[in-house]
Amino acid sequence: MATTVPRGPRQIYAAFQWSMKGLQACFRHEASFRLEVFLAVVFVPLGLWLGNGGVEKIVLITFPILVLSAELLNSAIEAVVDKVSPEFHELAGRAKDMGSAAVFLLLVMVVLSWALILVPRFF
Repeated sequence: MATTVPRGPRQIYAAFQWSMKGLQACFRHEASFRLEVFLAVVFVPLGLWLGNGGVEKIVLITFPILVLSAELLNSAIEAVVDKVSPEFHELAGRAKDMGSAAVFLLLVMVVLSWALILVPRFF
């Protein structure tokens, strides 16, 4: 049900706190997320430095951040599936595999975008 409570600074701050809790939980419990955070810490500043102009910079930094977003969603799917059905079920496995595939496709986009922008410049 949609809320009719007006949004104000308190609600925005509460939403921010919940988001930070989600980031902390994912970092604490998901090794893949930790690895992707460390890669983003390297690739985002590098993308800002290596990109020529705003468009290249935004392309080089957007996909690493989207990988983090997809990993958060994938981890959320996995947590809910494990809570609802700890034993193996074909649909549960399919949901987890699809979440993983979303992260994989974004990782492919990181490689492709970086290669298409930077390889012609250096080779």
